[in-house]
Amino acid sequence: MLNKKVKSIILAAGKGTRMKSDLPKVLHCMFNKPLIGYVLDAVNNTGYADESFVIVGHEADQVENYIRNNYGSTKCIMQMPQLGTGDAVSKALPYLNGYDGYVLILCGDTPIISSKTLKDFIDFHENNDADLTVMSAIFENPKNYGRIIRDRNKKFTAITEEKDATAEQKAVKEVNAGIYCVNWSKISSAFNNLRNDNAQGEYYLTDIVKWAVEKNLKVQAYIIENKEEIFGINSKQQLAEAVKIINRNKLIKLMEEGVQITDPDTTFISPETEIGADTIILPNVYITGKNKIGCKCKIGPFSHIRDGAIIGNNVRIGNFVEIKKSVIKDNTNVSHLSYVGDAELGEHVNIGAGTITANYNPISKVKSKTIIKDGANTGSNSVLVAPVTINENASIGALSVITKDIEAYSLAVTRAPLKQITNWVKKKIEKLSGGIK
Repeated sequence: MLNKKVKSIILAAGKGTRMKSDLPKVLHCMFNKPLIGYVLDAVNNTGYADESFVIVGHEADQVENYIRNNYGSTKCIMQMPQLGTGDAVSKALPYLNGYDGYVLILCGDTPIISSKTLKDFIDFHENNDADLTVMSAIFENPKNYGRIIRDRNKKFTAITEEKDATAEQKAVKEVNAGIYCVNWSKISSAFNNLRNDNAQGEYYLTDIVKWAVEKNLKVQAYIIENKEEIFGINSKQQLAEAVKIINRNKLIKLMEEGVQITDPDTTFISPETEIGADTIILPNVYITGKNKIGCKCKIGPFSHIRDGAIIGNNVRIGNFVEIKKSVIKDNTNVSHLSYVGDAELGEHVNIGAGTITANYNPISKVKSKTIIKDGANTGSNSVLVAPVTINENASIGALSVITKDIEAYSLAVTRAPLKQITNWVKKKIEKLSGGIK
């Protein structure tokens, strides 16, 4: 247990010019989850933070809307105009007046940071009785990062942004990771004393280090082991690189837990997805959102599993199948070229190739549920128009469109009877050829 409470301030006001997008940078997604969501989850999963503040600015309404819908207890604070990272943190001063605890400060565009690293970082801050701790990393090529400046005794004294650094300072390989833990009651007054006499004309958050040193406060730097965790997103290229890093880490973890990934180079699985041992993931499978897949399943190839899927044990998901927000129980097969959305499938169900659960009404905008109970099966190219229930051991004939509940053990068929016109093609050919045989 910590001796003090922890709150967090997450900087998310910037436009992200290099993203070349109307969408705010922190709302760009990886596996259908915005960057800011990864950072908030990392903070919340430490188990330490009891309150978070997100500093918003560019397209603030969009960012606030996402946070309100997904992190209701998190407060958004406006920074307008954006005058630098130090100015951004200062916007939280009125909300933390009289607060005597730790404040974790980090950026909303560093989605790879883990809750374990943040927890270790806060523990380091407390165990060293520090007033201000900065996360740092060692890079052989530290270009574009602020440098950690130490004196002859290796005591941490300042952070210098690369734009303002001397040639000697640019040679320093220890860099600022952009994450801070501060004793708020001792450091908060620094934000009223920042100056903008630098190359950018901004109020730098990094200047609180120099201020704390001048006040003889205890300043520490915590060197992170996994440098990938501080990877920041400033462009679409970096976004793609971050997806690969997160995906690689997830696939390694799953394989260590007994999941067979046939081709890691073409498989993408979201961090929130759980998969049981001895499940086989075939090539070109894409899984996003939060899902749970059981043991001894076979998924793919070319399957797409979206958010909210709960799949039991020994389930077969065929090629070119899409699953969304559905429960699929043990020993059920969903064959190729099918779509199952907003559905509940029982045990030993067989979904024939090309089956569609028609779950969305574009006029009312309502998504309805399809229930397929134990032992039922659908023929190829059938459409189940929700809301509808297919009861136990019922069978749906191929090409049927089902709009009503089907009784247990019944056969439901809606296709028109076969009609055969003898010599129809032959007569057409003769007519086109002018009667010449």
